Amino acid sequence: MTAPIITSRADVARSLADALLGAGTDRWRHSAGVAARASDLALRLGLDHDLLVSAAWLHDIGYAAPLVDTGFHPIDGARHLTSEGWPARVAGLVAYHSGARFVAEIRGLSAELAQFPDEQTVVSDALTYADQTVGPRGQRVDPETRYTEMLHRHGPCSFNARVDPVRRPHLRAIAARIEHLLAA
Repeated sequence: MTAPIITSRADVARSLADALLGAGTDRWRHSAGVAARASDLALRLGLDHDLLVSAAWLHDIGYAAPLVDTGFHPIDGARHLTSEGWPARVAGLVAYHSGARFVAEIRGLSAELAQFPDEQTVVSDALTYADQTVGPRGQRVDPETRYTEMLHRHGPCSFNARVDPVRRPHLRAIAARIEHLLAA
């Protein structure tokens, strides 16, 4: 049997996610769902498909045990991508996805996060929206359901819960911007 031909950066990203997250695990199912959602968003909004889908496949690789350094998955994933020669833009999208800046600040990791570019574009919004509309097992959910599930899973004393007063409005604003673009 011959190995599949890798034809895009997104294919490489999927292979890396498979290797690091373990194909078929819940974390992988979530990433696969985010990648599928990102693909749809890229096509509907005219965004760079390869870039967005690559970042979607890679957004949670920092959870993989061999990559854990700071214990904050956006930074750990972005550091790995940088060390492996991935474009700075992909690493930056991974580093800042889903309001990571708020959690990084409360964890004392703002300087580490600042090593990556924060583009604050419709592409970064689309990645966050894709992440916030896919549940932990890859199923589609609305942003409020996803956010509430995440807070419950992490617990009331978690860093995520502590930044909820600023992060939730940020994520709601991103959802509103993307949904407005989709409706237009």
